[in-house]
Amino acid sequence: MRVSYGKASRKSKKRWFQAAKGYYSGRHRLLRTVKESVVRARAYATRDRRAKKRDFRRLWIIRLSAACMERGLRYSTFIHGLKLANIELDRKSLSELAIASPEVFDEIVSVVKEAVSNAPTAAK
Repeated sequence: MRVSYGKASRKSKKRWFQAAKGYYSGRHRLLRTVKESVVRARAYATRDRRAKKRDFRRLWIIRLSAACMERGLRYSTFIHGLKLANIELDRKSLSELAIASPEVFDEIVSVVKEAVSNAPTAAK
């Protein structure tokens, strides 16, 4: 009786083709191309999960910078003032406040301005 080794390889192939579901043309039909496409796609996915974090942080900083400019304050001064005033809000929540409830953000800016004006100046 002949031994068939098809079960494991069929399962492996099936896994590859499932991962390539929805890909265009040979990228979901041909095993070699499927493997290349899936490996590449997973590499991009990993890279872009990291990049997404950077992109959102940049967005929050741009939003905060614009909101601070409207209130006569530079972004760097604003962040420094937050530290002086012991306000421990992150950039995400601050940018959401600047958009959703500007009156609360105005209060934070006034507290920051006061903290910056009362701070001892560094000796030069």
